[in-house]
Amino acid sequence: MKYEILHIEVSDGIALVTISREKALNALNSQTMSELAYFFGEEAMSIPDLKGVVLTGAGEKAFVAGADITEFQGLNPLQGKELAQRGQDIFFLIEHFKKPVIAAVNGFALGGGCELAMACHLRIAGEKARFGQPEVNLGLIPGYGGTQRLIQYIGKTKATELLMTADMIGADEALRLGLVNYVVPAGEEVAKATELLEKIGTKAPFAISKIIKTVNAYFAEETDGFSAEVSAFGECCATEDFKEGAAAFVEKRKAAFKGR
Repeated sequence: MKYEILHIEVSDGIALVTISREKALNALNSQTMSELAYFFGEEAMSIPDLKGVVLTGAGEKAFVAGADITEFQGLNPLQGKELAQRGQDIFFLIEHFKKPVIAAVNGFALGGGCELAMACHLRIAGEKARFGQPEVNLGLIPGYGGTQRLIQYIGKTKATELLMTADMIGADEALRLGLVNYVVPAGEEVAKATELLEKIGTKAPFAISKIIKTVNAYFAEETDGFSAEVSAFGECCATEDFKEGAAAFVEKRKAAFKGR
């Protein structure tokens, strides 16, 4: 696929993916969604020695200020369901991606933008970041997983309030509620995300992929998370990295993981 909106740079095994619709505050239109689906579903895992992905928005105002509402006008119920299902399917690709995905939130993360950030495994917020699900202002509700993930991160009581009032919260409040991992000075979001990925990149890659899988299993109704953990633990025991990690611990040296 030829990317028209996503700008992708790869350096030292870290892919920086920038949504570049700055004049539209990086709103998620159908082309953006298609490109995200292709990147996470087809291309990303083919990047040599990939450590992880940093996802951010172009400019200083917005990570993603929402979905492109011009594409919502005139939707009938069936079309609405199809649109929401497609959005959820694409965001599940991110949530279940085998390498860490970190959202570097550099401004507004509203509606679909907040949902996109929540689909990532970790979130770094710049001090000017703002989060919210304002869909009720349009007579809608979140459709890309917002009603579910917001509860997972901040709890039912506060999530219900934010979903019903459409209020925005700032970076410090997002940190206090557990929605983000760190708040950094504006402009340092990508650097902090990269720092985290560099640290994670020193760990056993197969084990990291199983952390992602088992954490997600906690929230999957059809999956017993404890059983998933038992299976993943056993799978880790079959890897060369486990043998290397155990040997390095006994020998009091740094492990040299190979990802197999």
